[in-house]
Amino acid sequence: MKRWTKILPAIAVLVVAAAAAIPAFVHANTFRPAIERQLTRTLGRDVQLGDLRLSVFSRSLVAKDLSVADDPSFSAEPFLTAKELRIGVSLRQLIFSREVVLRDLEIQSPQITVIRAASGAWNFSSVGHRAVIGTPANGSVAESAASGTSKGLAAPLPEFSVDRIAVEDGRVVFSTSPGQGQAFVYDHVNFSARDFAFALQFPFEFDADLPAGGTISVSGRLGPINSADAAATPLDAQITVKRFDPLGAGFLDPEDGLSLLADLDVHSAFDGQAFTTNGTVHIENLKLRKDAAAAPKPLDIVYSGTHRMRENSGQIDDAVIKVGGAEIHASGTYRATAPGPRTAAGASGAVSLEVPLLDLKLSGENLPIDELQSLMTAAAVRLPNGSMNLAVTGPAKSLIITGPIAIDNTRLVGFDVGSKIHGIATLSGVKTGATTDVERLRVNVRITNGGIVAEGIYAVIPAMGELSGKGSISPANQLDFDLIAKVASTSGLGKVGVSLFSALNGGSGKKSGVPLRITGTPDEPYITADVGGVFKKTTRPITSIFGKKKK
Repeated sequence: MKRWTKILPAIAVLVVAAAAAIPAFVHANTFRPAIERQLTRTLGRDVQLGDLRLSVFSRSLVAKDLSVADDPSFSAEPFLTAKELRIGVSLRQLIFSREVVLRDLEIQSPQITVIRAASGAWNFSSVGHRAVIGTPANGSVAESAASGTSKGLAAPLPEFSVDRIAVEDGRVVFSTSPGQGQAFVYDHVNFSARDFAFALQFPFEFDADLPAGGTISVSGRLGPINSADAAATPLDAQITVKRFDPLGAGFLDPEDGLSLLADLDVHSAFDGQAFTTNGTVHIENLKLRKDAAAAPKPLDIVYSGTHRMRENSGQIDDAVIKVGGAEIHASGTYRATAPGPRTAAGASGAVSLEVPLLDLKLSGENLPIDELQSLMTAAAVRLPNGSMNLAVTGPAKSLIITGPIAIDNTRLVGFDVGSKIHGIATLSGVKTGATTDVERLRVNVRITNGGIVAEGIYAVIPAMGELSGKGSISPANQLDFDLIAKVASTSGLGKVGVSLFSALNGGSGKKSGVPLRITGTPDEPYITADVGGVFKKTTRPITSIFGKKKK
């Protein structure tokens, strides 16, 4: 036994020494042309490697630098550059047969440039083949594939397979061609795929840091690689996004006024033409208008829909928006339109972005006002809400929202309508205390960047009676409402107020109504009797109103 304890260490030393000596007898750079040719043929792009060295213990050839050319119709700059490429090989075949058999590829700290053309084609669409049958000499595989015509039938993809492909700590830059705005940068990008082959579906994992903070992680199955357009490769994946800030990342124009932080947990399946998705979205710090405060409560959305990749448009089949105990249902379509002109230098710094054009329907029944107020805060809107059936149309930066809103049997806690009544109208004697009851409210609204127009107002407020009329709220939150109050009994207005207003209005307040004017702001409304309108209606002397006889 003692003898073996002396022999085994000696054998181990000899093995290590032999392994360390192999690179001295195997000149790694002699394999570089063969590897470059194989990778160039596989990717359909010119591939260049730096100096190679053999790492026996990791069973790999290590290239100091890597460069992969881009589709020439997109850019003359490289599609991918990296500081190091580790090429897993079969050592026995490399040493004894002088043959390179690739086992795996690991790219360290690459810089990858992804470009999308106005046609919808991507610069990686042509990966896997250099030429397309029937494509003009000056055309590109990507553009031909994007056209969707039968002229762009790609040659079969190469028979290439490896056990593993990995990208470690990469940087991906997304841009458009021709350049129409800022580039989006994703750092610390990691990607791995096992049992990779162009002709097969394979499992993969992906994670990265998002622009302006946040993270994304994706796992699922990808493939087979589409032979006509790599960007149309089928996918089935689970996507998780944390702390996504679309405004800070540059996906939203600051002038639109929309901002939020979002967490997403989504399942997505892509068939080469459209994504079918369903999942949940958690939104915090929502602002729907530039002058609005952030919503104090988060929103949770459960949705399903489809997105058509080439047209950059989609459909929301059903989205349930939950704000506390309130639920709003949304459905409809959207599509991206061409970006507008760049914001002038020295302005907000906004970039030219594709503008989503929306056509949505919002509906909800028995919605509690106190729960919805956080959403109204985000929109800088203070109209009451209960049930609604709204249409949302137009570009995101200038939406038009129209439709009916209704509430029933609601209490406005902390709102004393009696304290908002001023001037001669104080004779009404309205006293509600810190709570105002609303039995019924019906109103048709039209909300635009130019303010809110409310028509067909009908309300039953026991403290005041029946109210009807119309009005508006300006972008500066200034109220301008003209209402008629019909008093059903003196339980609403005091006896003095009823008699006075009935007399001023030329008859019974119950029949003809009392005109009211509302100005001020939604937080501090100012309610007065429209005395000017009243006096135009009456032809009796003012003294007769108080029952005094002429002398």
